[in-house]
Parts: sequence; C-alpha cells; structure tokens
Amino acid sequence: MSIIWTIIIGFIAGVIAKFLHPGDKEPSGFILTTILGIVGALVATWLGQAVGWYGPGEGAGFIGAIVGAILLLVIWGAVTRKRG
Repeated sequence: MSIIWTIIIGFIAGVIAKFLHPGDKEPSGFILTTILGIVGALVATWLGQAVGWYGPGEGAGFIGAIVGAILLLVIWGAVTRKRG
C-alpha cells in the first residue's frame, strides 16, 4: 500500500508543481508528472537530510515533494533552454 500512496502523492505533487511553475518544454503526461513528483520528493528528502532538517529515515512530506518538483522543473528549464 505504501507504493500506491507514493505514486498518488507523487502525481499530486507533480501536478501542483507544474501548475505553480508552468513552461513550454516541460515533460507532460501522467507517467512523467508522477515521476516528477516522486523524484521531487526524493530530492527534497536528500537535500533536507544533507542540510540537517530531516533525520535518517524521515521524508520530506507533501510540501517538500512540491518544492523538490519545482526545483527539478527549474533545472529542466535551464537545461532545455541551453540545448534548444
């Protein structure tokens, strides 16, 4: 059941992040939006643990997933802007 909740929360976080940071060349579709939210949560957890906000075994949570996904969208925009 944990994986299903991770996918659901990842999808919702990805949708909110794409709503807050719109762009033309962003990844779209259900699968990529879900992956964006899940990876955003992982990035936020990793950064939070590196800074000391979260202890070992603690996750970033929903807001952290959104912030991490927005960070990924900013990076994605910078990379695609340089290429194209």
